Amino acid sequence: MSLEQYHLTRLIKQQSLQLGEAIALEGFEMAAPWYQVSWSDFDSISTQVAQALIHFGFETQARVAILAQNSPQWTCADIGCLKTRAVVVPIYPTSTFEQASYIIDDAEAKLIFAGDQAHYEMACKLTDVCSSLVQVVVFDKSITLQDNDNHHYFDDLIAQSYPAKTLIELDKRLEAANLDDLLTLIYTSGTTGDPKGVMLDYRNIASMVRQHDNFLPFTPGDVSLAFLPLSHVFERGWSFYVLSRGGHNVYLQNPMAVKEAIVQVRPHTLCVVPRFLEKVYSAVQDKVSKAPSTRQKLFSWAMNVGHRQSEVGQGREKASLGLNLQWKLADKLVFSKLKQVLGGRLKFMPVGGAALDPTVSAFFQSIDVPVLCGYGMTETTATATCNTLANRVPGSNGCVIPEVEIKLGKDNEILVRGDTVMRGYYNRPQETADTFENGWLKTGDAGRIDEQGNLFITDRIKELMKTSNGKYIAPQRVEGKVGCCPFIEQVAIVADAKNYVSALIVPAFEALETWAKDKGIHYESPMELLRHSHVIEHFEQRLKTLQRDLAGFEKIKKFTLLPEAFSMEAGLITPTMKLRRKVIYHKYAREISAMYGR
Repeated sequence: MSLEQYHLTRLIKQQSLQLGEAIALEGFEMAAPWYQVSWSDFDSISTQVAQALIHFGFETQARVAILAQNSPQWTCADIGCLKTRAVVVPIYPTSTFEQASYIIDDAEAKLIFAGDQAHYEMACKLTDVCSSLVQVVVFDKSITLQDNDNHHYFDDLIAQSYPAKTLIELDKRLEAANLDDLLTLIYTSGTTGDPKGVMLDYRNIASMVRQHDNFLPFTPGDVSLAFLPLSHVFERGWSFYVLSRGGHNVYLQNPMAVKEAIVQVRPHTLCVVPRFLEKVYSAVQDKVSKAPSTRQKLFSWAMNVGHRQSEVGQGREKASLGLNLQWKLADKLVFSKLKQVLGGRLKFMPVGGAALDPTVSAFFQSIDVPVLCGYGMTETTATATCNTLANRVPGSNGCVIPEVEIKLGKDNEILVRGDTVMRGYYNRPQETADTFENGWLKTGDAGRIDEQGNLFITDRIKELMKTSNGKYIAPQRVEGKVGCCPFIEQVAIVADAKNYVSALIVPAFEALETWAKDKGIHYESPMELLRHSHVIEHFEQRLKTLQRDLAGFEKIKKFTLLPEAFSMEAGLITPTMKLRRKVIYHKYAREISAMYGR
């Protein structure tokens, strides 16, 4: 098929015509009518949204923002806007007012879809300060709207009758739709400086869909659980793929409920970030450590069998009848129980957003839960390289996808070229020019490529730390190792221009308090708990075990336990949960100085 045949709105229209009353969208634990939305209803609702925008006088390529938690309404609004050839600007539901107002102003958005009460209140304030913003549409009908003709309930908008001319105009726009239309502006996290609007067009998405068809075992009717925010290119791009291929997308409004949702929804797939897998891994390891020795031995035997069998599946070890029989027994006694925690029917799990520790990756491969690590950025429409079922190397991000090229430039910087690479940064011609080198996108990430073409990420070039002894430290590697601990929620290492590595650690307080209770430790406040000698000793022992695979110069020598998490409200992390290191170091300058005896 030519790339033109992969135009997103046309692909989704085809699925609506073919699948009719089958379920397209489902809101986890949401009330009707958003609990389940059929393909035919999805098509009619998104068409109503499109007619509403035309009725409001929106021209093609007008910008429209969405500030809401995941929901079927989110996607109905998204596709409805795209039908009118508008440009959708997603805003993270956890964004601060300052972040949201910057994006609205920069994109010059005219309308905003708001999710809940807090989002509506923010939208009202945004209309006061952002001159371009006129219309507000609210998903939650239980909210009381201000007395304003430009504020609407989403449910009312899609129930209205619009003049026939809006449908005639919509048909004209759909007929004229092309791959060079701008589809979305996705604002990057901005670990340094203001976020930039990444311009992705229909060609980017069409190419992504066509390439994913080549290596993913996704079939019509497969259920995908959307629990990462749709405002992120990873989840939104994946949802586009799921729907363009006739999948059943289930939306999780509260990402903290993912544990319960997986068991109930039993998805065939879901996109995850390494932190999710690290938590599952650490919970299993913690449970095993408390089990009787006979069960610990059974688990160890099963994991060894699982690892060997996964190596057979990858062609790296020879198959044998004995191993196959052992694997079936291990699956019955151990793996099947672990897989039920993840719903019991996962075909594969795409993983992205950060580096996944090879030990964690190997664990999931061993229990027969295919984790497919990929590498990409907003600027590359997510996936640039990816593991496949036939090619899974722990620690790698797989090979380049079929129609994309990668190579290593200066300082082993990963360079990318292909149809999934962005058009550029919105209203930022100089920064766009600086990001490209002879047609290649400079990613800012360092990597290496093995003989089989598998990409390994070594670190962010700008984040590479150099100790006063001249040794380079890749912070994500160290933080990934330490993050596997069930007692650690967040960690930021310090090493630049220092003579050894130290760390600021936010404990997982629920796990720590349970441990302290079991040990009979008495304390009056969280700070008293963190300063207790037994707690310090406990973390020292944990770090010693977690860092056994690291070189001596990489290991954390001193640490400080913090009573508060790194939060967006405090400006310490981005909406994609990346650390704003400079801000963290400034806030905790005294604690850092203390770790170096100053």
